[in-house]
Amino acid sequence: MSNGKLSKRTWFNIALFSFMGGVAWNLENMYFNTFLYSSIYGGASSEAMANVMAPTTAISRMVALSAVTAVVTTFIMGTLSEKMKKRKVFISFGYIIWGIITAAFGFISKESVASIFGLSDEVQILATTVWIVIVMDMIMTFMGSTSNDSAFNAWLNDVTNPLVRPKVETALMFVGLFSMLAVMGVGSLAQAETISYTVFFVGLGLIVTLCGVIGLFSLDEPEIKGEKTNSNYWADLFYGFRPSVIKENSKLYLVLAALGIYNIAIQVFFPYLFVYLGEVIIPGAVFDVKTIIVAVIAVALLAAGVIGMLKAADKNRFVTYLCTIALFIIGLIILSTSTDIVVVLLGIAPTLVGYVVIHIQLTATMRDFIPEDKVGLFQGIRMIFVVLLPMIIGPALGDLACRTSNITIIEYGAEKLVPSTSMFAYAAVVAAFILIPMIILNKKKGFKKEN
Repeated sequence: MSNGKLSKRTWFNIALFSFMGGVAWNLENMYFNTFLYSSIYGGASSEAMANVMAPTTAISRMVALSAVTAVVTTFIMGTLSEKMKKRKVFISFGYIIWGIITAAFGFISKESVASIFGLSDEVQILATTVWIVIVMDMIMTFMGSTSNDSAFNAWLNDVTNPLVRPKVETALMFVGLFSMLAVMGVGSLAQAETISYTVFFVGLGLIVTLCGVIGLFSLDEPEIKGEKTNSNYWADLFYGFRPSVIKENSKLYLVLAALGIYNIAIQVFFPYLFVYLGEVIIPGAVFDVKTIIVAVIAVALLAAGVIGMLKAADKNRFVTYLCTIALFIIGLIILSTSTDIVVVLLGIAPTLVGYVVIHIQLTATMRDFIPEDKVGLFQGIRMIFVVLLPMIIGPALGDLACRTSNITIIEYGAEKLVPSTSMFAYAAVVAAFILIPMIILNKKKGFKKEN
């Protein structure tokens, strides 16, 4: 890389590993939840439902435990990769195993669990299967965090500089959206039972494994700042918690605080989003001409909004942040008012503009403030704000919103709790707090940093 330009090979690896990482993470974040809700809890009796935790609570606990696993893993493996000055081995072999574990989810069912463990009581079968899914999710997260959260994210810092990072983050965001759409496309077939969850998980898992194999040949070790040292591994593990380090990198921690609040707001509704769409919105949706027109307008507004906001950010990043945060909150408020498909589509446009632009700008700014010779040491700290706190606090707030609203459906004669619009209202309140670290960072002239 020179003069802020990346080679075609580097762009290829960025696109490949971000897309396939997005496939794996979206598969976990969206469809493990629907798999747990629809397949594992599906068909359970009223007695089993009454004696096992509610499905939204199970989703909340799975997300929270996955977050803890992700952060602990990133601290351990991120520090190890920094100490070894190696990225390729963690990325490639990590993706290979990550895909294999993902594929294994295709073979989890109440029937298989009952057969393997010799269970006959329905309550025990359901409870055991739920916890097997949760534990397997933690194992998958370990591999994903090793390869993607720690190694690949550190690699991105290694191969980019402040001149290209906004472009790279923009590309990553849109590649992430494409990977989400790809997973949604295949996942909708599984939800509609056109294909089985076995085919769904095995197929996408093996593609992630193939990505890791390709990486063995396409990835080169980047030039990592600093030399191998004999510093104490355990001291390095807790480097980012030192008061002197926090003080020296105060702007970085303010950006991380903003990212943390932003991700908490996202996680209030995201773990339940596809259950909400599938159980509440789509069954009652009327896709008439009016709805289609509104959908087209929403997509046009999304594209125009993202492009306009990113261009505006070049002139005044702080004002752009304020505008996109406002759009994000407005969109969430609209979504909280109704389950009508037209209202939902109108709310999605400003919500997604805020979601995309805030993420791009905050993540690019965060990378700028990470010391170049300590990239691996800060990956665990990043995960605390981006994953741990959001995925513990957010889903718990979402679960509270759903249980407080107490909207249920009857499935196979059993009452089943479904997500409600109130989760968007909770998310809007949380999102307003993003302004606090942003205002403090602006006073510290954090947006004046040359990119």
